[in-house]
Amino acid sequence: MAMLGMAFCYIYVYTFFQTWFHTFLVRGRGFSEGSLVFSALPYVVAACANLTGGAASDALVRRLGLKWGRRSLGIAGLGSACLFTIAAMVTRQHLLTVILLSLVYGGITFQQAGVFGVCLDIGRRHAGSMVGLMNTSAQVGGLVSTVAYGYLVDRFRSYDAPFVPMAALLLLGAILWFKIDASRELSTESFATPAQVLTR
Repeated sequence: MAMLGMAFCYIYVYTFFQTWFHTFLVRGRGFSEGSLVFSALPYVVAACANLTGGAASDALVRRLGLKWGRRSLGIAGLGSACLFTIAAMVTRQHLLTVILLSLVYGGITFQQAGVFGVCLDIGRRHAGSMVGLMNTSAQVGGLVSTVAYGYLVDRFRSYDAPFVPMAALLLLGAILWFKIDASRELSTESFATPAQVLTR
């Protein structure tokens, strides 16, 4: 359940970069069409962070073991993303805004390899089911985010207002990582279908 909650939290913020990012830059920070060239930076940072996070996850597992190797990556990634989100909300300088949001996206994608690693660690023979559950919860977070961002902008007349729940959910996601133990394989009962449950 902690995995599902954490996935909801981080994809809620991840989806901002897929849906509202450019609208925020133009309407919330006054970017011109020409200056949007800088908006490619978060995606470059995210790609590098994702690769680095995968390597870091493996290295941390070798050094700290499965439990804290995976956990520390997630806490660091989402915790730093939370702080950078707050900073991006209060700054008005164009380039600094893009840099801070790039670090938010980078923090999220840095821990993402660990998320899928944990699904394999705890799912084992049922890894596919675990990834499916995690991804379902994540996509619900993405759906809620897409609608909530526009609603919050309209309700509070501010493109900064949606950053408050974004920061809160990143913090919650980091806290939920403390409940995730990649060294504990889930029992077969965790993946029982409704029909199997009824026949027991």
